[in-house]
Amino acid sequence: MTITVLIADDHPVVRDGLRGIFAGRGFEVVGEAANGTEAVTLAERLRPDVVLMDLRMPGTDGVAAITELARLGNPARVLVLTTYDTDSDVLPAIEAGATGYLLKDAPREDLFRAVEAAARGEAVLSPAVASRLMGRMREPAREPLSQREREVLTLVARGSTNKEAAKKLFISEATVKTHLIHVYAKLGVNDRAAAVAVAFERGLLGS
Repeated sequence: MTITVLIADDHPVVRDGLRGIFAGRGFEVVGEAANGTEAVTLAERLRPDVVLMDLRMPGTDGVAAITELARLGNPARVLVLTTYDTDSDVLPAIEAGATGYLLKDAPREDLFRAVEAAARGEAVLSPAVASRLMGRMREPAREPLSQREREVLTLVARGSTNKEAAKKLFISEATVKTHLIHVYAKLGVNDRAAAVAVAFERGLLGS
């Protein structure tokens, strides 16, 4: 089954290169966008399986485009493909609803596997990004829950499944799982029930 791909990158050479490596490999590049606004417009019209999204583009950037696609309920999975792996790039993209995050120096076979996994709705992280997130989760300091983490945990406390929470917050189910992993780490627990109990005990969710 052919996987349809939309490429969003402001560099024409990068777009041409990606189109070339996908040719004849079970993928079909259905469109190209030079910025976030074009990416949203084309994703709405073409309905690709996967959007390969650069982050830093002129005008509307990648995170804003991911946020808008989630708000619109677009079914495309967004796989970030960028050269940046700092917390200020990674975390906003994942919180906005990206299914995966890959660096542009990844081998092409890794890219193919990542696109295939993203099309199935599986979370995909480059090793460097995964290590960064794991490092954050191992930090001993009690970090406060972010606003989005509180929103996810509040819905869980009310009985929502990950899928239901994702739909209500206009984010992917994989993103909900990522938020819950962060919540567990910050609260020092291992499951949903314990997270809710500790959150109520600390007054994080009200009564």
